[in-house]
Amino acid sequence: MAKWGMIAPPVIFAALAGVFIWGMGRENPNDLPSVLIGQPAPQVIVEPMSGQVPFTAETLAKDGVKLVNFWASWCAPCRVEHPNLELLAGEGLPIYGINYKDDAQKAQGFLDELGSPYTALGADPKGKMALEWGVYGVPETFVVDGEGKVLARFAGPLTQRVIAERLRPVLESAAKTTAAKTAAP
Repeated sequence: MAKWGMIAPPVIFAALAGVFIWGMGRENPNDLPSVLIGQPAPQVIVEPMSGQVPFTAETLAKDGVKLVNFWASWCAPCRVEHPNLELLAGEGLPIYGINYKDDAQKAQGFLDELGSPYTALGADPKGKMALEWGVYGVPETFVVDGEGKVLARFAGPLTQRVIAERLRPVLESAAKTTAAKTAAP
């Protein structure tokens, strides 16, 4: 009995160490799982924002790859990613913004100060749309293809590194798929 008592702690420690090492080796440990990948985009449940062009679920099902970006004026990481969203919009990538649980005047002030990279905008003051999309917090960005299917999800700010290493490959893959579908007789 005493022998087992001496063997058990090192065996348990080795098992836990193995689990930790396995977890650290995952491809993108910061990725949050999403059941939406490969599925049609959930409903668009937004309220209009003053002076902004609204959008609907039908908009997301139109041709071309687009981003759906959940953001808020009170969100510091949203300020960090904002210049990157403007660069992507400047490249012609449509970005649909969802202002999440925010004060309408503060949201407009944010856009007045930093500019708007959004093709269209809607407000989600109670977080209903965010709940449908499985949003954990802001910012979160989803890539939606020309058929309205969700291709990818990015939790956290779209930094230059995230764009280069993770977003661009998804966009390139989607462009190749679209080109192949268009070329097929």
